[in-house]
Amino acid sequence: MNIILIGFMGVGKSAVGHLLAKELKMSFLDTDELIEKTEGRTIAEIFKTEGEEYFRNLETEVLETLQDYDHFVLSTGGGMVLREENVSLLKAMGPLILLWAPPEVVWERVKNETHRPLLNVSDPLAEIKTILELRTPIYARVA
Repeated sequence: MNIILIGFMGVGKSAVGHLLAKELKMSFLDTDELIEKTEGRTIAEIFKTEGEEYFRNLETEVLETLQDYDHFVLSTGGGMVLREENVSLLKAMGPLILLWAPPEVVWERVKNETHRPLLNVSDPLAEIKTILELRTPIYARVA
Protein backbone atom coordinates (compact mmCIF):
# COMPACT_ATOMS: atom_id res chain seq x y z
CA MET A 1 0.00 0.00 0.00
CA ASN A 2 1.03 3.58 -0.68
CA ILE A 3 -0.14 6.92 0.68
CA ILE A 4 -0.53 9.81 -1.74
CA LEU A 5 -0.40 13.41 -0.49
CA ILE A 6 -2.04 16.05 -2.66
CA GLY A 7 -2.57 19.78 -2.24
CA PHE A 8 -1.28 23.20 -3.18
CA MET A 9 2.37 24.21 -2.88
CA GLY A 10 3.46 25.14 0.59
CA VAL A 11 0.78 23.20 2.46
CA GLY A 12 3.33 20.80 3.95
CA LYS A 13 3.16 17.73 1.70
CA SER A 14 6.91 17.11 1.83
CA ALA A 15 7.25 17.84 5.55
CA VAL A 16 4.26 15.68 6.49
CA GLY A 17 5.30 13.04 3.97
CA HIS A 18 8.76 12.64 5.49
CA LEU A 19 7.30 12.30 8.99
CA LEU A 20 4.59 9.90 7.89
CA ALA A 21 7.02 7.71 5.96
CA LYS A 22 9.37 7.55 8.93
CA GLU A 23 6.56 6.70 11.35
CA LEU A 24 5.15 3.99 9.06
CA LYS A 25 8.58 2.70 8.01
CA MET A 26 7.86 3.44 4.37
CA SER A 27 9.91 5.10 1.65
CA PHE A 28 9.28 8.77 0.88
CA LEU A 29 9.08 9.98 -2.70
CA ASP A 30 8.46 13.46 -4.08
CA THR A 31 7.35 13.79 -7.70
CA ASP A 32 9.08 17.15 -8.13
CA GLU A 33 12.36 15.70 -6.84
CA LEU A 34 12.02 12.70 -9.16
CA ILE A 35 11.43 15.00 -12.14
CA GLU A 36 14.41 17.18 -11.25
CA LYS A 37 16.64 14.13 -10.91
CA THR A 38 15.48 12.66 -14.22
CA GLU A 39 15.73 15.96 -16.09
CA GLY A 40 18.94 17.16 -14.44
CA ARG A 41 17.47 20.62 -13.83
CA THR A 42 15.09 22.39 -11.50
CA ILE A 43 11.34 22.69 -11.91
CA ALA A 44 11.81 26.46 -12.35
CA GLU A 45 14.25 25.84 -15.23
CA ILE A 46 11.86 23.35 -16.84
CA PHE A 47 8.98 25.84 -16.63
CA LYS A 48 11.15 28.65 -18.02
CA THR A 49 12.63 26.75 -20.96
CA GLU A 50 9.96 24.17 -21.81
CA GLY A 51 6.73 25.53 -20.35
CA GLU A 52 4.04 24.18 -18.06
CA GLU A 53 2.60 21.65 -20.52
CA TYR A 54 5.99 19.93 -20.87
CA PHE A 55 6.28 19.80 -17.08
CA ARG A 56 2.78 18.34 -16.73
CA ASN A 57 3.77 15.62 -19.22
CA LEU A 58 6.78 14.81 -17.04
CA GLU A 59 4.50 14.48 -14.01
CA THR A 60 2.42 11.90 -15.86
CA GLU A 61 5.54 10.00 -16.92
CA VAL A 62 6.76 9.85 -13.31
CA LEU A 63 3.43 8.44 -12.15
CA GLU A 64 3.54 5.80 -14.86
CA THR A 65 6.98 4.66 -13.67
CA LEU A 66 5.74 4.34 -10.07
CA GLN A 67 2.79 2.06 -10.84
CA ASP A 68 4.67 -1.16 -10.06
CA TYR A 69 6.18 0.03 -6.78
CA ASP A 70 4.71 -0.32 -3.32
CA HIS A 71 5.14 0.79 0.29
CA PHE A 72 5.84 4.51 -0.10
CA VAL A 73 4.46 7.90 0.82
CA LEU A 74 4.26 10.15 -2.25
CA SER A 75 4.27 13.94 -2.18
CA THR A 76 2.84 15.29 -5.42
CA GLY A 77 3.24 18.62 -7.16
CA GLY A 78 0.45 21.11 -6.53
CA GLY A 79 -0.94 20.80 -10.05
CA MET A 80 -0.64 17.02 -10.32
CA VAL A 81 -4.39 16.42 -10.05
CA LEU A 82 -5.28 18.88 -12.82
CA ARG A 83 -5.10 16.00 -15.31
CA GLU A 84 -7.68 13.24 -15.00
CA GLU A 85 -5.08 10.76 -16.26
CA ASN A 86 -2.90 11.62 -13.27
CA VAL A 87 -5.83 11.26 -10.88
CA SER A 88 -6.49 7.75 -12.21
CA LEU A 89 -2.82 6.81 -11.88
CA LEU A 90 -2.66 8.20 -8.34
CA LYS A 91 -5.83 6.45 -7.21
CA ALA A 92 -4.47 3.16 -8.55
CA MET A 93 -1.49 3.58 -6.20
CA GLY A 94 -3.32 4.25 -2.95
CA PRO A 95 -5.54 6.61 -1.00
CA LEU A 96 -5.24 10.32 -1.75
CA ILE A 97 -4.95 12.56 1.28
CA LEU A 98 -5.54 16.28 0.82
CA LEU A 99 -3.45 18.76 2.80
CA TRP A 100 -4.72 22.34 2.81
CA ALA A 101 -3.70 25.71 4.21
CA PRO A 102 -5.16 29.21 3.86
CA PRO A 103 -3.56 31.44 1.18
CA GLU A 104 -1.88 33.65 3.78
CA VAL A 105 -0.22 30.63 5.42
CA VAL A 106 0.94 29.34 2.03
CA TRP A 107 2.39 32.77 1.23
CA GLU A 108 4.26 32.93 4.55
CA ARG A 109 5.79 29.52 3.86
CA VAL A 110 6.87 30.15 0.26
CA LYS A 111 7.54 33.90 0.03
CA ASN A 112 11.32 33.52 0.36
CA GLU A 113 11.60 30.66 -2.10
CA THR A 114 12.81 31.50 -5.59
CA HIS A 115 12.02 28.16 -7.23
CA ARG A 116 8.22 28.51 -7.43
CA PRO A 117 7.44 29.29 -11.11
CA LEU A 118 3.77 30.08 -10.52
CA LEU A 119 4.72 32.90 -8.13
CA ASN A 120 6.83 34.88 -10.57
CA VAL A 121 4.14 37.56 -10.78
CA SER A 122 3.69 41.10 -9.44
CA ASP A 123 1.25 40.09 -6.66
CA PRO A 124 2.06 36.53 -5.52
CA LEU A 125 -0.50 36.46 -2.68
CA ALA A 126 -3.29 37.40 -5.09
CA GLU A 127 -2.03 34.69 -7.46
CA ILE A 128 -2.07 32.12 -4.65
CA LYS A 129 -5.65 33.09 -3.81
CA THR A 130 -6.71 32.84 -7.46
CA ILE A 131 -5.08 29.46 -8.04
CA LEU A 132 -6.39 28.06 -4.75
CA GLU A 133 -9.90 29.22 -5.61
CA LEU A 134 -9.66 27.31 -8.89
CA ARG A 135 -7.97 24.19 -7.52
CA THR A 136 -9.67 23.67 -4.15
CA PRO A 137 -12.81 22.09 -5.69
CA ILE A 138 -10.58 19.79 -7.76
CA TYR A 139 -8.54 18.77 -4.73
CA ALA A 140 -11.70 18.11 -2.73
CA ARG A 141 -13.29 16.07 -5.52
CA VAL A 142 -10.35 13.73 -6.02
CA ALA A 143 -9.30 13.21 -2.38
